[in-house]
Amino acid sequence: MERLTEFPVFKIGKVRDVYDLRDRLLIVASDRISAFDVVLGSEIPEKGKILTQMSIFWMNKTTKIIENHMISGDVNDLPPQLEKYKSTLFGRIMITEKTEPFPIEAVVRGYLAGSGWREYKERGEVCGIKLAKGLIEADELPEPIFTPATKAEEGHDINITEKEAEGLMGKKNYGIIRDASLNIYKWAKEYALKRGIIIADTKFEFGELNNRIILIDELLTPDSSRFWPLAEYEPGHGQPSFDKQYVRDYLEDTGWDKKPPAPALPEEVIKKTQEKYLEVFNLLLN
Repeated sequence: MERLTEFPVFKIGKVRDVYDLRDRLLIVASDRISAFDVVLGSEIPEKGKILTQMSIFWMNKTTKIIENHMISGDVNDLPPQLEKYKSTLFGRIMITEKTEPFPIEAVVRGYLAGSGWREYKERGEVCGIKLAKGLIEADELPEPIFTPATKAEEGHDINITEKEAEGLMGKKNYGIIRDASLNIYKWAKEYALKRGIIIADTKFEFGELNNRIILIDELLTPDSSRFWPLAEYEPGHGQPSFDKQYVRDYLEDTGWDKKPPAPALPEEVIKKTQEKYLEVFNLLLN
């Protein structure tokens, strides 16, 4: 996607370009995809629109749990200087409040997968939370757990304990963010199960605005969550997924060393990934 030149860049992320509208931010979701913290050279068509519309949907649904940063997702609300970009930006934007982000990823896990599974195998715990013995990969946990991680500008996020997270943001703020994260996850998990989707885990981000803690960034998308088809759920091994795990699996098989530059994705992998994103979008939103 071409960069907008009418407003200064606030931040360029792996997927999103953020522009400074003075008193607000404009977040534009591209079709870029990252894996193992490297932005790939190949894009997934329409991915940015899917992520944005899913985030808008969930943010509208969860305002009773905690307020969020979204002001508008309508291109008609863009500043006049961006009029010529309306067709390009349609479906990809959020105009948001400016906040001071907290320095953690707020991760909630309802099932044992990914780094949580690896940590459990090594120590029988996840982020300092002791779990029952004898659990197997993809097992559902008795109760969802909140497992914070540090936000890394480069490289992998690092799981941390509750005490470490409290040291970064204060005990009161940590408690508000933990409770909001667990409540959003529990509500969304039940919503998704009725539509044949397991939300195995997800991550949230929060910021502070006028002494209020609000939800920011994206929400419950295939980029920030692990979505599994309920009909195929079978603990004991990795699960088929609707997220970018399919891309990760392909890259693992190539023998790539996970350092830039990443290999290009074959057309069939691009197409299959797009189909997975679209399928979970339609299952959850329609």
